[in-house]
Amino acid sequence: MRMTVPGRCSRFVAVLGMAFLAVAAIGPLAPAQEATPPDSLRIMAPASPGGGWDQTARFAQAVFRETGIIPGSVEVFNVPGAGGTIGLARLVSTERGAGDLVMISGLVMVGAILTNRSAVTLAQTTPIARLTAEYEVIAVPADSPFQTMDDLIEAFKANPGAVSWAGGSAGGVDHILVGLLAKEIGVAPEDINYIPFSGGGEALAAMLGGHVAAGVTGYGEWAGQIEAGNLRALAVSAGERIPGVDIPTLKELGINIEVANWRGVVAPPGITAQERDALIAAFDQLHDSARWQEILAANNWNDFYLSGDDFADYLAQENARVEQVLRDIGLVE
Repeated sequence: MRMTVPGRCSRFVAVLGMAFLAVAAIGPLAPAQEATPPDSLRIMAPASPGGGWDQTARFAQAVFRETGIIPGSVEVFNVPGAGGTIGLARLVSTERGAGDLVMISGLVMVGAILTNRSAVTLAQTTPIARLTAEYEVIAVPADSPFQTMDDLIEAFKANPGAVSWAGGSAGGVDHILVGLLAKEIGVAPEDINYIPFSGGGEALAAMLGGHVAAGVTGYGEWAGQIEAGNLRALAVSAGERIPGVDIPTLKELGINIEVANWRGVVAPPGITAQERDALIAAFDQLHDSARWQEILAANNWNDFYLSGDDFADYLAQENARVEQVLRDIGLVE
């Protein structure tokens, strides 16, 4: 039979009680310390100065400097070429393990990786955050016989080749949207009559000159022409109506498509978990700042923020969707 020594038991209870009182006096344990942004940062814009990726990088630089989120230097540099894949190759190879670097990326790069048969992919990077989005608009010339999206779809279904579409580069966001539309309404993607232009200005000239039946681009690029009555907007690719814009969404019209020309940031492979968390913290704070929200409004950019693992999951889904569309329209084998 096991015996308990009363004296020892009493002393143990007394010590345990004193320990409890001491913890209670201190209060609850402090939560784990949140990650803090890095002391300095380099931001690569994998395109020439002046474009959307470059603007995103330089606005982020300004916010980091003005708010002090990054206390030290914030440098922006350009590595243009091949839809961003030249910069991506540098990020993945020579900058591997650089915890003070991020690169601007986006949906355009997802397509460029596939169409350029890039040896490196976004799957090799460290996803940090999705920042902004611009939605696509489908428009026709003001004197077009297509008064509604239904009119355009009926003509497209009846004779796909007779409906010419103006947009940006082959395999880009505009082309992807037309490919998704064709799949959704039962048109063979290889029958699409898509005419790529080097920029929205050239596509607009083709539209206004009556050389194409319809056109696709980011809403902001043609907003002025739509407001002036030179173009008729039929639908936008947003999930919900764009605030202040009286154009129906494709989903609203019964076409289950949503396409956002998003921009985000990724870091090199091989960085530590602490470095990744620090970069995510920096962009979380950037997103939450009043200055960043002002920049979004001034540029008509939609807030499309997502960071960390959630962004990584989104990136994988986007890659799979874009790859399938580009296979369907014959740009990827």
